Amino acid sequence: MQEGIITKVAGPLVIAKGMQGAQMYEVVKVSNEKLTGEIIELNGDDAYIQVYEETSGIGPGESVYRTGESLSVELGPGLLQSFYDGIQRPLKVLEKKAGAYITRGIEAEGLDKEKKWKIKAVVKVGDKVMAGDILGTVQETELIQHRVMVPPTIKSGKIKSIESGDFTVIETIAVITDMEGKDHSVTMMQKWAIRQPRPITEKKAPTEPLLTGQRVIDTFFPVTKGGAACVPGPFGAGKTVVQHQLAKWSDADIILFIGCGERGNEMTDVLIEFPELKDPKSGKPLMQRTVLIANTSNMPVAAREASVYTGITIAEYFRDMGYNVALMADSTSRWAEAMREISGRLEEMPGEEGYPAYLGSRTAAFYERAGNVICLGSEGRKGSLTVVGAVSPPGGDLSEPVTQNTLRVTKVFWGLDSSLAYRRHFPSINWLNSYSLYVDNIKGYICEHAGEDWPELQVKAMSLLQEEAKLDEIVRLVGLDALSSKEQLVLDTAKSLREDFLQQNAFDEIDTYTSLKKQYKMLKLIMFFHHKGMEAVEAGIELANIISLPVKEKIGRLKMILEQELQKFDEITKEIEESIAKLKIKN
Repeated sequence: MQEGIITKVAGPLVIAKGMQGAQMYEVVKVSNEKLTGEIIELNGDDAYIQVYEETSGIGPGESVYRTGESLSVELGPGLLQSFYDGIQRPLKVLEKKAGAYITRGIEAEGLDKEKKWKIKAVVKVGDKVMAGDILGTVQETELIQHRVMVPPTIKSGKIKSIESGDFTVIETIAVITDMEGKDHSVTMMQKWAIRQPRPITEKKAPTEPLLTGQRVIDTFFPVTKGGAACVPGPFGAGKTVVQHQLAKWSDADIILFIGCGERGNEMTDVLIEFPELKDPKSGKPLMQRTVLIANTSNMPVAAREASVYTGITIAEYFRDMGYNVALMADSTSRWAEAMREISGRLEEMPGEEGYPAYLGSRTAAFYERAGNVICLGSEGRKGSLTVVGAVSPPGGDLSEPVTQNTLRVTKVFWGLDSSLAYRRHFPSINWLNSYSLYVDNIKGYICEHAGEDWPELQVKAMSLLQEEAKLDEIVRLVGLDALSSKEQLVLDTAKSLREDFLQQNAFDEIDTYTSLKKQYKMLKLIMFFHHKGMEAVEAGIELANIISLPVKEKIGRLKMILEQELQKFDEITKEIEESIAKLKIKN
């Protein structure tokens, strides 16, 4: 049924009249080609529609059809191992329907409505349940058990009927009678509006780190399960590789990777590489616990704005099951650019650098959906959603609005440095201007699982790196010989920290991942050599003799020690003691 008439088309923005009764964020179908759009402003009976597909060839006089629904995602078994576009259309289904190039107006459902899933009921007839309680489980992949929950819309009730067996996601598996005596049919699938956060019972302070296997992150600038981190950096500094490493190696249960406005070849690498990767914990394909959302730079700009909300809503759904979820958004700058373009088309008053005045509130609202939470339900399940957003500031200018608004709401800043990248130091996280405000939150966990003296080692190592920066200024002015032996040893140890600890090769089979225990032993050994070296210098031993010891070469190869051979660290520690002792005897 025709609901409105197009009066103006301005790129991805379409204005239609005769839209009485329409609601904000209602989904509409534009023109006879049924392009998907969303109402983002209402003025009388005029609706301003953000269209998620190419609008070329659409003109005034064509029809707009209302659906009465808000932009939503379908949640249920079948999400894992999927590749979606920004509005949850499976790319594999689109390819089958339209070939390599997606045609306009094509529709595809987020979940397969014909595939049957084997559900095992975990409640019985007569049981009392409330929103968020688990009704049954489905082994969605070998790695992940999908937990079918009571929808948040059903506050409480009794199980009138429930079945185990093979069902599609739209077939009724249970009937719940609420407190008013009304029956509700429950399927395995839920629909949820993407702009509305899913409800929780309580948000808790995060206390457990998201272990990534990246030494510079886990040791100096950790992010927690339920935390939010920002990765800004110029072109070529390694933002995407950092996010790929987190997706591959972090100890989250579920990974959501959103390619928002990124180049097609980068997303192609992800789509090809991820299905071939093995999960480090189980040896199974990593895709079995991953959902990918691809909205590349050549796709319609408005769909970028939807893609981040689509991704975080799916992430919240898995969090509600009690899983630890990590979401990587690459990059939120493209999302902000989409907001700026639509804002300009709406002729809104521009803010700083042309971005809309609500950029800060939208950014905050997105990152606030991260958290360590008590999920809905009577059993008090715990879940977490960690959000890591890459930012691509033009020319690496960290003072631009997207970076600054992101830094206001995230507690971890991994500042990528182009000068480090040019020197082939990766990850190119600058240890002098990066920070994490979660260090105190996770101190107890780290001391228990790594070593009691971890905080002390971390502080000493960072102070050496900061002292190196000051001494470098002196060296540039008057030369290395102007420094004392102790200061030269500081420079040597800082170099060892940089090259042997902070620098990490993402493409080396051994160096790509370092466990927390190995990180602790590596750092402890480097700092132990520094301590013993200082003692030797104070005893009058020549610095050249200390740093030319054969054991120094073994310290340089610490990163190549296998995880199952950590006893070698004790052997090297003993060798350092013996080597320094021999120097003292000779002296």
